[in-house]
Amino acid sequence: MGKRKVLNEKSLKDIVLPQEGEMFGRVVKHLGSELIQIKCADDKIRIGRIRGKLKRRVWIRDNDVVIIAPWEFKTGERGDILWRYTVGQVEWLQSQGHLPKDL
Repeated sequence: MGKRKVLNEKSLKDIVLPQEGEMFGRVVKHLGSELIQIKCADDKIRIGRIRGKLKRRVWIRDNDVVIIAPWEFKTGERGDILWRYTVGQVEWLQSQGHLPKDL
């Protein structure tokens, strides 16, 4: 079995924007394991789960901006974290007007 290729943040130059059914959110606090409390762009606080694809590659800290996809059931309560933005990417999103002001 081969090793997993772990990407560092410098190789993540692409900026992913939320697609239909996804939204921006800001991390409020870690709840333990893979669960994180997130304040979403629609002013709801959801519990986000770090997907397995991101679990060992990207470290998510408090006040990070992420993309969250609410679940089809429990839409107002839970969601999956799809992407985390770096500081430079957040500044670019704000300058381009993609990021809501209240986040």
